Amino acid sequence: MSIFLAGAGPDPLAFPDLFDRFAQEVSAKVGGARHARIAVVVHDRGGNPGARLPEYVEPLRARLSFEPVEVLLGLDGASVPAMFDGVDGVVVGGGLTPAYMAGLAGAAETVRQVVAGGASYLGFSAGAMVAPGRALVGGYRVDGREVCGEECSEGLDALDIRPGLGLAPFALDVHAAQAGTLGRAAGAVAAGLVDWAVAIDEDTALVLPAAGSGDYEVIGAGHCWDIRTPGGASGAASGSAVVTMLAAG
Repeated sequence: MSIFLAGAGPDPLAFPDLFDRFAQEVSAKVGGARHARIAVVVHDRGGNPGARLPEYVEPLRARLSFEPVEVLLGLDGASVPAMFDGVDGVVVGGGLTPAYMAGLAGAAETVRQVVAGGASYLGFSAGAMVAPGRALVGGYRVDGREVCGEECSEGLDALDIRPGLGLAPFALDVHAAQAGTLGRAAGAVAAGLVDWAVAIDEDTALVLPAAGSGDYEVIGAGHCWDIRTPGGASGAASGSAVVTMLAAG
């Protein structure tokens, strides 16, 4: 099964292929023998995460029959690992990335296990950013200098790298072309905070095999910006980064 990482929030009208492919994979996993079970993880800055469930549940209901397992993250709440046991898919929504990271930290090992066991993963915006082993969760400065707009900082100052879910071998940023966060992803690599990052445009996603190799497919209308240290250098700040622009196909 696959790991789908989207550069923006859910938009089934502008980007139906993403929901289609995830639903097809989950349907294939259960094989019509039973209703699928999909964990849907949402957080809301206003403290009412349940109000955001329809954004993710309804487009999937139009594509397959399933039982949603609601994982509602409060402002300080954390998910329970047992909530992910036996699910056929995991959907993680968009919003405040540090809140998703804090809420999912205790369940990271369980999420890795269910994905390794055949569950598909679909992360939107923040849900994509928390997926890597080393997750870029926010910030807008490197060594005191801006690398993206403060409005994209997630309430953090310096770029913040934390242990993520371990589903992708590179750090991720989102809303790349639209919000200027390509600069943040490139800054993270150039500063030696990560060796490899991918910044994803809106209406665009990358698709990784669940085996966790670095090869990925780009789908959607925009680009993925693949950013690496020059010459494959590892672990040291070089002050530079190599950016490759990748489109679907």
